[in-house]
Amino acid sequence: MITVENLVKEFGSKRAVNGISFTVQRGEVLGFLGPNGAGKSTTMRMITGFMPPTAGRVLIGGHDVSESPIAAKRLVGYLPESAPAYPDMTVHGFLSWAAEMRGLKGAGRAEAIRRVSGLCFLESVLQQSVDTLSKGYRHRTCLAQALIHDPEVLVLDEPTDGLDPNQKHEVRQLIKRMGQNKVIIFSTHILEEVEACCSRAIIIDRGQIVANGTPEELKARSEFAGSVTLRVHGVAGDTVRTRLAGIGSVEKVTVGGENGQVSARLFPKVRTGHGELAKAVAEVVTREGWRFDELHTEEGRLDEVFRSITMPDTAKSQS
Repeated sequence: MITVENLVKEFGSKRAVNGISFTVQRGEVLGFLGPNGAGKSTTMRMITGFMPPTAGRVLIGGHDVSESPIAAKRLVGYLPESAPAYPDMTVHGFLSWAAEMRGLKGAGRAEAIRRVSGLCFLESVLQQSVDTLSKGYRHRTCLAQALIHDPEVLVLDEPTDGLDPNQKHEVRQLIKRMGQNKVIIFSTHILEEVEACCSRAIIIDRGQIVANGTPEELKARSEFAGSVTLRVHGVAGDTVRTRLAGIGSVEKVTVGGENGQVSARLFPKVRTGHGELAKAVAEVVTREGWRFDELHTEEGRLDEVFRSITMPDTAKSQS
């Protein structure tokens, strides 16, 4: 449904997006991640036709966004950065206007407003003017206009920005449900949203794609992936370190703790099947007769992968 080919955007001498390519299929929810200034919003503006590319092209449902903009944009719902709306309109008036712009009239327009008001929990504020809304309600109003024509493709720039924790949960669940039948791309700085909503994630840094995969595949790149955490009581830290270091598949062991409680993390030499190292650790614990209250295998940490990929080299050398 979405094909991005060698997309470039230059602002004077600055290249904000530097030749990125990817595709998104129906039923995918793609998380678009990156530090501030990485090129996320610029890419989304080019995908939606809001901004022309310097080079490359975008296809939506087979339509070139530059050559056939109307056909492409009919398929797209767009929530821009900062969720703009006309402040002097009521919420109902704004949604009615957005529906009319999308070709909806009469009963079809009324039904569309009713549907998106329910989806975005706007029933209680429909007659309020936009400029009286809280940031959260204003954001949900702009999300509703993106959904008004039930588009096949949704492009959402920071869709949970300004929402409280309950509202964020509602929007994440909405994205996950809609993603079963639509194509959704959304940018976020909140890594837990990737695990909660996304079937795939792209990390962009300095205008280039630096990682592309499922959340599980990205977490597998973490240095913590496959490591095992053990917490025991009444055993000296040096003893724990010595016994665990004797496991053949262990590359290193870190030990810490206090008040008679020792926490150890074991890193495998080679990442094998899930639970293999934990099984070997459990055998040592049983043999030594240690009392423990925690033993688990780490899946990997998305935040650590994100930092390791996007952190400037100078910062990496200092950390």
